[in-house]
Amino acid sequence: MKKQKTILLGMSGGVDSSVAALILKKQGYNVIGVFLKVYSNAKNKFTGECLYLDELKIAKKISALLDIPLIFLDFEKEYKKNILKPMLKSYSLGKTPNPDIACNKIIKFPILWKIAKKYNADYIATGHYAKIKKTLQGYKLLAGEDKSKDQSYFLSDLSQKDLSHTIFPLGNLKKQNVRKIAKQNKFPNWNKHGTTGICFIGEQNMQKFLKRKIREKPGIVKTPEGKVIGTHKGIFFYTIGQKTGTHIGIEIKKPINLSQKRFYIAEKKLKSNVLIVAPESHPSLAKKQVFLKNLHFINPKEKIPPHLKARIRHLGELHDGALKKSKKYIFIFSKLVEAIAEGQYIVLYHKNQLIANAEIKL
Repeated sequence: MKKQKTILLGMSGGVDSSVAALILKKQGYNVIGVFLKVYSNAKNKFTGECLYLDELKIAKKISALLDIPLIFLDFEKEYKKNILKPMLKSYSLGKTPNPDIACNKIIKFPILWKIAKKYNADYIATGHYAKIKKTLQGYKLLAGEDKSKDQSYFLSDLSQKDLSHTIFPLGNLKKQNVRKIAKQNKFPNWNKHGTTGICFIGEQNMQKFLKRKIREKPGIVKTPEGKVIGTHKGIFFYTIGQKTGTHIGIEIKKPINLSQKRFYIAEKKLKSNVLIVAPESHPSLAKKQVFLKNLHFINPKEKIPPHLKARIRHLGELHDGALKKSKKYIFIFSKLVEAIAEGQYIVLYHKNQLIANAEIKL
């Protein structure tokens, strides 16, 4: 008789991980759910309770419905040390980091595998919309079937080792079908809104969040030509490509000939604390190439295709271009691309396969 495989599934209380649990159980796996508590500062605005408690209640209900065990683990200390602290430092250096990518690489997947081994599990699983394909050269990471929910961008720092013991049960499903399955099985979260925002923290007004951690440092605003036209609250609170306005603490007096134009952030000068802004379609708002820091190939054994597509934000536009190396790796776009910020991640694709990622350096 074939031995039943055990799988450890990260359960968040959301509909995706709940349906993933159902699918894995129907496939014959011995499913163990695990709920990771990593951030308790976010509160429910109606009850005042920590938001994670609401999610935990739902995860417990789903586990009871499916008759699977649910483990509760507290890794808040590790999360704050390894994700939040570096994120805040990165913002304080004028960069625009992506904590979700780091969260998956440093917290979520390593912790799940560590716990999986403790319970003699064969695999780990999550409710991400992505796919893994095993080949003779190793493992490929592929975009999820639902292009409007594809989460491969956030998984781009995973290693071959991570992929070798991971399963994504929702990779071939569309979100509407996931909700339909949840409704048919009377899951209480079938129509629950998906989680957005910072990994494990959720939706936040980023500027307000940063202001609780980083002091304001007012400075001046200039045009690309060097003319002073206003003031700002601190360059840490803004990102390249962001539209200016008093609502975010940027006061500018537009030149008369450009008074009807929208102005966007073009550059942040950290040493002088100067913000450079420009009217829409100005050349300073776009880049033709970027330098790549800490380039990570999903499968180093595979030959890199000459032409790739690059994404600089989750579900953002895929830009044609090519990866080049002289002294350093650079990515050259086929056309000018706007709103590129230092510290963001660029993720490279060939068709639906994720090839590599790197931190952007300008």
